[in-house]
Amino acid sequence: MFKKTAAVLAIASTVAVFAAESHAAAFSAWEVARVPWGDTLNIRKFPSNGSQKQAAYPNGKVLQMTGRCTGGVDLRDISRLPEWKQEQRVRYSWCQVWHDPAQNGNYVTGWVYGRYITPY
Repeated sequence: MFKKTAAVLAIASTVAVFAAESHAAAFSAWEVARVPWGDTLNIRKFPSNGSQKQAAYPNGKVLQMTGRCTGGVDLRDISRLPEWKQEQRVRYSWCQVWHDPAQNGNYVTGWVYGRYITPY
């Protein structure tokens, strides 16, 4: 009886972990936009211009956003607003992305400046 109960608890805790991870992986798609010609948008490790650069993408690249931005902005909360209002809300914020900088299946979070993204 004890082994059966322990097995059930182990399965339940595993399911809870995967449920939490799937919620964290939820994203909305935004696109790189308004980057000057010949330049790219840097993805930073932390929300700061001085932070380590993880990757860079050109205009038109669709990004997987976690929904989290600095200043208390949540992309899911503003998703029903017109695009121009969404852009206004993130213009001076850093927003978190979920990306694969080494293109090897190892996704990490990074940050982009909101001025250079638009809803996709």
